[in-house]
Amino acid sequence: MAEAQETADLGAQLSQNILTTNNVWMMVATFLVFIMHLGFAGVEAGFTQAKNTVNILFKNTLTPAIGLITYALIGFNLMYPGGEGFIVNFAGFNLGPGADYDSLTYADGGYTYWTDFLFQGMFAATAATIVSGAVAERIKINGYLIFTIIFVGIVYPIIGSWQWGGGFLSTYGFYDFAGSTLVHSVGGWGALAGIIILGPRIGKYMNGKVNDFPGSSVPLATIGVFLLWFGWFGFNGGSVLSADPESVSKVLVTTSLAAACGAVGGYVMAYFTFKRLDLGMVLNGVLAGLVGITAGADLMSPYEAMIIGLISGGLVVLSVILLDKLKLDDCVGAVSVHLTCGIFGTLAVGIFGSMASMDQFIIQLVSVLACGAAAFSSALIIFYVLNKAMGLRVSAEHEKEGLDSHEHGIRGYTIIYE
Repeated sequence: MAEAQETADLGAQLSQNILTTNNVWMMVATFLVFIMHLGFAGVEAGFTQAKNTVNILFKNTLTPAIGLITYALIGFNLMYPGGEGFIVNFAGFNLGPGADYDSLTYADGGYTYWTDFLFQGMFAATAATIVSGAVAERIKINGYLIFTIIFVGIVYPIIGSWQWGGGFLSTYGFYDFAGSTLVHSVGGWGALAGIIILGPRIGKYMNGKVNDFPGSSVPLATIGVFLLWFGWFGFNGGSVLSADPESVSKVLVTTSLAAACGAVGGYVMAYFTFKRLDLGMVLNGVLAGLVGITAGADLMSPYEAMIIGLISGGLVVLSVILLDKLKLDDCVGAVSVHLTCGIFGTLAVGIFGSMASMDQFIIQLVSVLACGAAAFSSALIIFYVLNKAMGLRVSAEHEKEGLDSHEHGIRGYTIIYE
């Protein structure tokens, strides 16, 4: 009897130790995803004009704040437990576990309810931040914030519920490990809708030429990219949803290799296309490789991750060129990084890795189309209605002189001579 009790106590202690270890890693991963918002702020502020720096930082401060609040009020319970088909089982407005909650059985004892919410909440806010950079320098703050509330609070969690919440895409066999489609492409579709409704910045496309506006700080943009790369260790590594050493370490290796090869792909493609050593394309190449590997980071060999990163880095350059030909003004290349490479990375699950097959490729393609149709149409409707109701674009005077002085009363960069 005593021996049986001792065995039971050891088993309970082991379960508690496993929960603690897994949960600590999940919390660390959450912190890493959180720091990505500083990376986004750096990239956007660095790549856009100095006269709009405060405006960029204002949006990038409020976006994760609003994203987390809306996800707490409605998004988390809308996304989980999901539902069958297109029907979502909304669990209500109360944030908190049910009466029968047991941390040792929740998520198979991998992590607590609260860690689950915070980790997923950071993902939700990331989807909204993607839109911010694309529509920068000409959108009214209030219009953007209203869009963020609706998109993060309703659109993102409903689409996410189709897969991660156990909905019809999960049943169909769709695979998206950490969100090449469910986070990045969804945000990318929202960004594309925004730049279509807003139109290009004044002077961007004139006399058949594409005019590049100088960014405020190339060093700041570079720091931002490295912060995003750093945060991606949590974005992909945390998506293992445990601290399993073999799985986590492999995901971190494939993530790093894809990012590295994305930088090389951006460098090579930009050199042959523009005949110059384009740092901006190298930086976006890093992000392209990260987005590309996100759907299948746990499925790919190191060499397959390198191929995916290399292709993604080349694709982001070609996508930027295509958008400019279509006169779609994306200030920081968000559509090219997150949408173009998000689609490719999702399809790559059917081409490379342990799940590669024609059947899986078709599943991935159909799922990309389903998520894309929902995200793009929803974002287009939201932006269109907001534009008609309140006008989304700032005045020509404010755009030319800069949003910092007119909307915020201060400037991001001030030099005072005594």
